[in-house]
Amino acid sequence: MKIPFSYTLRNFKQRKLTTAITITGITLVVFVFIAVLMMAYGVQKTLQATGSADNVLVSRKAATGEISSIIDGETVDVIKSLPYIAKNAEGKQLISPEPVVIINLNTISGGLSNISVRGVSDKAFELRPRLKIIEGRQINFGTRELIVGESIPKKFKDAALGKKLKIAGDFWTVVGIFSAGGSGFDSEVWGDALQLLNAFNRSTSVSTLTFKMTTGEDFPKIKAEFEKDRRLLQFVPKIEQKYFEEQSEMMATFIRVLGTAVTVIFSLGAVIGAMITMYASVANRTVEIGTLRALGFRRRSILAAFLTESLAIAIIGWAIGMLLSLLLVSYKISTLNFGSFAELEFSFSLSGSIVISSLIFAVIMGFVGGFLPSVRAARLNIVTALRAV
Repeated sequence: MKIPFSYTLRNFKQRKLTTAITITGITLVVFVFIAVLMMAYGVQKTLQATGSADNVLVSRKAATGEISSIIDGETVDVIKSLPYIAKNAEGKQLISPEPVVIINLNTISGGLSNISVRGVSDKAFELRPRLKIIEGRQINFGTRELIVGESIPKKFKDAALGKKLKIAGDFWTVVGIFSAGGSGFDSEVWGDALQLLNAFNRSTSVSTLTFKMTTGEDFPKIKAEFEKDRRLLQFVPKIEQKYFEEQSEMMATFIRVLGTAVTVIFSLGAVIGAMITMYASVANRTVEIGTLRALGFRRRSILAAFLTESLAIAIIGWAIGMLLSLLLVSYKISTLNFGSFAELEFSFSLSGSIVISSLIFAVIMGFVGGFLPSVRAARLNIVTALRAV
């Protein structure tokens, strides 16, 4: 014979304060857990959006990021001679050899931070059609002009429209602000590749090279071209979207590991709180338990009723924590990206897997916190329980 669920719900009213405190503890732990996962997913989503599935990015093998990759001018010419590179309406290849450097800038709040400066060709904008100028104008190639991602002026005081940035001992003018649809490019500064190479005395060596494939099915053929040409064995082509997604793995993993470790420590307090609440419930309802046993309810029914009560508390805490976490979706933060060693602005992002993971986490807390008290309730002797009147 099963105990009605209404009996479990009725007991919430009898211990309003302790139940509320326990729910609050679980809510806070779940909120922190979800926030950590949303932060890690936000980094991944931002960098994944940086690339395109139609573009191929070439870098040096074993390079951990664009700033540590070098492609010499001769290799650039070899890559340009390969087939499967798309052309625009004018018959010109959609390819952009790009040097990437890191510079220090003063932040609005004080102190220094790193930003990425990307040298681009005029084809870079055809390769990334999502990029739009929202203020000012496009750079004039052959001049030391810059356009900055929309997140840059928000944090760096010298990066506003019309300001001048000092790069490699010379001043470059900010002539435009662009939006890249919330991708990692929004945290970069762009200028003429040839001017940037000249400023840093890099001759014709760039960091990476990006080109558009003629069709999405050409990548295996492109990869085969790199494998059979000895001049290209030191370089690796990757789908641009995949490349930037991999760049997020180190940072996202660090956030998840550190955040989960902190959350697990906090969860111990929530579990202890749930356990105390359920032990108090057993102590206050000893006679009820004895009566239920005398009426024919089995031990497993008693255990299931108390365990259900603990799980209900955990699920309520999870639901409130989930609702609170939705407030973070529109919130953006900026931090140092371990892959590029430069500032990266990203938003907290929620996914279905985060919802499921947080629910499982809350249920585990409820189960662990309620299991021992439920076992104690189920093992109470009928006569001993009835004598407690």
